[in-house]
Amino acid sequence: MMLQSHCKVAFRNLWKNRGFSAINIAGLALGMACSLLIFLWIQDEKGINGFHKNIKQIYQVYEAQHYDGKIEGQYATPGLLAQELEKQVPAVEMAVSMAEIYGNTFSVGTKALKQKGTAAGKHFFQIFSYPLLQGNAADALATPESIAISRSMAVNFFGSPEKAMLQTIRYENERDYTVKAVFEDITPQSSMVFDFLLNWDGYVEHQDWLKDWGNHMPATYVLFRPGTNVAAVGAKVKNFIERFEDDSKYGFHVEIGFQPYKEVYLKSQFENGKPAWGRFEYVNLFTLVAIFILVIACINFMNLTTARSVKRAREIGVRKVIGANRMSLVWQFMGEAVLIALIAALLALLLIILSLPFFNQVTGKQIAIPIFSGQFLGVMLALILITGFLSGSYPALFLAGFNPVRVLKGGSLQAGPAALWFRKSLVVFQFTLSIILIIATILISQQVDYVQQSNLGYNRENLVAIDIDNEMSKHLSSFTTEAARISGINSMSEVSQVPVNAENSTLGVRWPGKDPKNKVAFTQLGVGYDFIKTMKLTVVEGRDFSKSFLSDSVAYIINEAAAKKINNKNILGMPFTFWGKEGKVIGVVKDFHFQSLHHKINPLVLRITTPTYINSLLVRLEPGHTEATLGSLEKLWKQVNPKFPFSYQFSSEEYAKLYKSEQVIKSLSNVFAFLAIVISCLGLLGLSIFTAEQRTKEFGVRKVLGANFITLCRLLTTNFVLLVGLAFIIAAPIAWWAMYKWLQHYAYHTAISWWIFVTAGLLAMLIALLTVCFQAIKVARTNPLKSLKTE
Repeated sequence: MMLQSHCKVAFRNLWKNRGFSAINIAGLALGMACSLLIFLWIQDEKGINGFHKNIKQIYQVYEAQHYDGKIEGQYATPGLLAQELEKQVPAVEMAVSMAEIYGNTFSVGTKALKQKGTAAGKHFFQIFSYPLLQGNAADALATPESIAISRSMAVNFFGSPEKAMLQTIRYENERDYTVKAVFEDITPQSSMVFDFLLNWDGYVEHQDWLKDWGNHMPATYVLFRPGTNVAAVGAKVKNFIERFEDDSKYGFHVEIGFQPYKEVYLKSQFENGKPAWGRFEYVNLFTLVAIFILVIACINFMNLTTARSVKRAREIGVRKVIGANRMSLVWQFMGEAVLIALIAALLALLLIILSLPFFNQVTGKQIAIPIFSGQFLGVMLALILITGFLSGSYPALFLAGFNPVRVLKGGSLQAGPAALWFRKSLVVFQFTLSIILIIATILISQQVDYVQQSNLGYNRENLVAIDIDNEMSKHLSSFTTEAARISGINSMSEVSQVPVNAENSTLGVRWPGKDPKNKVAFTQLGVGYDFIKTMKLTVVEGRDFSKSFLSDSVAYIINEAAAKKINNKNILGMPFTFWGKEGKVIGVVKDFHFQSLHHKINPLVLRITTPTYINSLLVRLEPGHTEATLGSLEKLWKQVNPKFPFSYQFSSEEYAKLYKSEQVIKSLSNVFAFLAIVISCLGLLGLSIFTAEQRTKEFGVRKVLGANFITLCRLLTTNFVLLVGLAFIIAAPIAWWAMYKWLQHYAYHTAISWWIFVTAGLLAMLIALLTVCFQAIKVARTNPLKSLKTE
């Protein structure tokens, strides 16, 4: 009966104060909805790769390369490393090498399709738990002629996974493979994405460079035996590569380490040669955002409840007189807070259901609400209880502490100075959090815009990369000759890799006077004769490659960063050896970005490529003729290479993919910063309404005595403006420090300008003023007779 009574009182109070109840519930619901959405996103991020059965034993090998006075970390390793680790390290149960394959045109009969794929060691399906629909893990990649394909690839070529088994499929019109396994299409919970896997040994047969310990490109994964002390093993084998390739006398030293595979997706960026940061920073950031928003919503509840407490003074006094003790009152008001939190949680769930399609579109995920999951229900229950107790704790203690004698003498009770200062502190705190979010959002947007609009040193607009398969490489000369006649094409050039995120680097460079102990890594690009023209690069010294000079087939062009490393005043015509081929430097180009802006521009060497290394054809299109020109190119492609599909990518789109994470963070920051301000303003609106109600008669007297509209508005808004101003003073240095640390992850980043802080402060102030002024105007326009008629 007591519980029933408390519930009745709670619902009656909610209904009696409908306006304040709506503000309270709306604020809590928005806060809970934001927190739950972020929780779902974080769970999805942390769950990437978590489906592998042996996830705790799977590790990826990384390298810490010591050279040129620095330490560089990378996941690229020698192609022979996996098999030697498996042979020589007893703790390693299995190991595989993996390398992404380019080209990848498959054909069955007259049907040909491009697929995304990888070469992988024979133990791949025994280490990783990708579900097999046909075949078994041990035999899937057992022989050099083996291939495993996805369900979609099996359906596209053979009609079904069952029909695909043991069928022959032709690769690049050169080699035949036998389908030994069909795996389920890759889940979004996997960081690896591929349509097929080729046997590693068969792939190495056609890639001699993978047999050289000096070439570092494939990824290496190991499965440790249960109970292995991986840290101890890592310490013992850190110099493992030097057993086969010892370059320490040349100033180049490589150490290997093991990173838990479950961490690779979230922590894939290196500092001092070790994985140190990555997407997990965004996970941590939005964990804080979720907490911030929930705290802001709880602060609203505390403020509004304590502000309304004087309206319940008589009820509390009567309850105490008839025997209610303090703890029973505390539990009553805590129960009311939990009830409001429960209603807010149900509303939050509805908001999540409505907003989830938009949220998935922004984040590029396929998140669903696991309503019947025990974990989700547990989170919901915990959120309700935590929110209810957190938001109801102070109001409950405050209300239960009223003196019944003082209350019943006057029928009401004004809150004392301590309670007033506490409410003001809460307002300052919530606006501090809101302003930090605004500043962070502006800076994140600035950085994303900076990397998207930066001058890369070349023009990425109207630049298209056409994929070149092995069959087309045989006819590429005739194709480019005919393509040059197509209206709308400005220039073309062959490339070994598209210079958007070029990663192939080498230490195999020499020049006169180079200290043999000083190893310098050069990124290398194989290019065609019109590469500089097609990319619209600037030659600062010397000249471009030219077919008029036969010696240019072994000539080299370097960038300014490489010229600084060489540090030779007479660099033009200087002998330069690359991969054992001696030539001369004929030109220096202005530095341009061929990787993301996370990295500094490294030394670069350009060389004339051979057909073996051509992966793409860069085409510079004339503006305004894109669709027609691409149509003509596709028509020509089908004439020259009819069996293979025509595919291409725009350079601007490939560049944008480098910053997909930042784009998502920018969008999420915008949304959640906006919602944080909305929630804060809901609390401010409630406080301004209550303050206006408390001072109704005072304002009536002031109007009778001659106070004008502006004076009354100022009286109601001044205190709130001062509180927001104090919040800005606290928030500015905190936000500056946090964003300074974040920007250090970019080699090139926007400046932290003073106007960002001024804009954030003025924005918060303006929003607060608009919120309070709405009520101030209403009070100032009220007829004083209405407020004084009861006196």
